[in-house]
Amino acid sequence: MMRVIGGNVPDQAKAGLKSTLAAQNYFLACSCYPDENVEVVLPEAGMGRLQARVSSVEYLNGDILGLRLKPSRQFEYRAGQFISLFKDEATARCYSLASVPALEDELFLNVRKVPGGLVSSWIFADIKAGDPLTISEAEGECFYVPGNADQNILLIATGSGLAPLYGIIRDALLNGHRGKLSLYHGSYNKEGFYLVGELQSLAQTHPNFNYVPCVSEGEAMEGYAPGMVLDVALGDNPDLSGWRVFLCGNPSMVDAAKKETFFAGASMSDIFADPF
Repeated sequence: MMRVIGGNVPDQAKAGLKSTLAAQNYFLACSCYPDENVEVVLPEAGMGRLQARVSSVEYLNGDILGLRLKPSRQFEYRAGQFISLFKDEATARCYSLASVPALEDELFLNVRKVPGGLVSSWIFADIKAGDPLTISEAEGECFYVPGNADQNILLIATGSGLAPLYGIIRDALLNGHRGKLSLYHGSYNKEGFYLVGELQSLAQTHPNFNYVPCVSEGEAMEGYAPGMVLDVALGDNPDLSGWRVFLCGNPSMVDAAKKETFFAGASMSDIFADPF
């Protein structure tokens, strides 16, 4: 697999690739017979670093910090992709982008505090508005691709896995998506949820968007679905034939969800996952 950065490659060179890879101009060199000069690079080329400045820092809940960054130069990305944030030259962690390029000038990250985490502990303790940071360019395959506006979409997240899905949902709505957009966000308890007001407002404004917070422990509460998020999502949507699926968050949940949503009828080419 390679990436074209100048000229065009025939469509058959992208056959079999996920839509998100094709949208980033990746292609299969073994099946590419160009009819014009093209400039290509290896898949990992171009993932450089740049400076950004912290615009604001806010607690989204007790364990998740909202970080807004202003890049030092034009920054291209798609909602749902991720960047690396560097503590120093050798220490970095990846964080998904909850922002949407067409809606916001700043990058929006949701950072979960990991006990003993080298980067997250530093962010929670030391980072403040005005600080300079080093970040990478955006990468990743978990984002919305326009072109099938009537396709139903299932989105499942745990914890800060909400971040990329929050961007993807708003990007899809901005692009006029008409099919169902069903978001299921899982947490052990009510305190683990965040951006609830924003998501409820989107659901009120857009009839095709449905937001379901799922609590896996404790007693049932009004407005919250009891049970594991994957079980609730598949209980509500047992047949996913023709659906697009986005899965983000806890790796064990994401791994199980990839299998279960496939068994429920979703095509593997329509399942996009970002475990962390």
